Amino acid sequence: MKNVWIASDNIISPLGTSSGDNFKNIIGGKTGLSLVDDPRLTASPVYAGFIGESGTSSAQQTKFENLCIRSVQDALHPLTLDASSDRVLFILSTTKGNIELLDEGAMEDDRILLHNTAHMIASHFGNRQRPVVISNACISGVMALLAAKRLLLAGRYDHAVVIGADVLTRFVLSGFQALQAISPEPCKPFDAKRKGVNLGEAAATVVLSVDPVSIGGEQKVKITGGGLSNDANHISGPSRTGEELAMAIEHAIREAGITKQQIDFISAHGTATMYNDEMEAKAFNITALDRVPLNSLKGYFGHTLGAAGIVETIISKHALQENSLLPTAGFSELGVTMPVAVIRALETQKALSVCLKTASGFGGCNAAMILQKVN
Repeated sequence: MKNVWIASDNIISPLGTSSGDNFKNIIGGKTGLSLVDDPRLTASPVYAGFIGESGTSSAQQTKFENLCIRSVQDALHPLTLDASSDRVLFILSTTKGNIELLDEGAMEDDRILLHNTAHMIASHFGNRQRPVVISNACISGVMALLAAKRLLLAGRYDHAVVIGADVLTRFVLSGFQALQAISPEPCKPFDAKRKGVNLGEAAATVVLSVDPVSIGGEQKVKITGGGLSNDANHISGPSRTGEELAMAIEHAIREAGITKQQIDFISAHGTATMYNDEMEAKAFNITALDRVPLNSLKGYFGHTLGAAGIVETIISKHALQENSLLPTAGFSELGVTMPVAVIRALETQKALSVCLKTASGFGGCNAAMILQKVN
């Protein structure tokens, strides 16, 4: 039976320009959140995960495009993969892509269209296949990984380059501010004093393969199960019961062929908004996973939207490999009505094998994915 492995990966964020740097900084207790005072983005300062001008390359590339290309380059660097092969699929996960062009008044620029941006990135690496765009709110990253997994297992491709990215823009920030969802301080996922989300920007790449050894990649962590659902509750508010995310979790566990007792930790969506954290807590109780150690990584990166699922999957993969239960930055006192085992401090005392990654987004979309390490 074929498996889909994470052959290589990269993260570019305020915490570093490689996956290793990002993971090391999280282990060290650092956060990428800072007070951003930039009138081009917002009228008043906000806490966010901001890369800044270092993400901009040239007049030929937007900041978004530059971050994507740099991330892919780093992920491909240790591999012998021929990215131009027709057996290689490129997938772009993003919610807004080059939306920064609107802020600049370039409304007629074709690169605002996501498929044009995806094609440009794939073409940069010589790939002439039609790239896939996954843009389904904040589950885009996890959904992109699951779409790649299914296409690889179906035999359509041998390898997939999955890129997740979004950048901070006035357009995006103003939307969340209009919903009164932005926290005036660093976010506190699942905490009694949480006040909302911090946004962030990042680009991350995962190279998936059914034969990673043939391209010089790792064969240590694989994606074994996934599930998707939609609660159809509200355009921006999640389910009030958590049943629909629970459905996606149950599907992922069944597809992976594991028991719930095998799950070592959960990488939750954990946006620190009142309704998301409550919904997730209910879903974990419905699925009898309320005692499984759980973290949210939003306190390190902010919510990176279309990149979030990729970024958090990569960090979870490294946590599995390093046998590390990562703490939830900003958490102090449980503030949801159902019990969940939020990780408060770094733990490294036991071997880890299985991670459940969850995500939820506007429009009621939910995703769950199982990562497994080969010991």
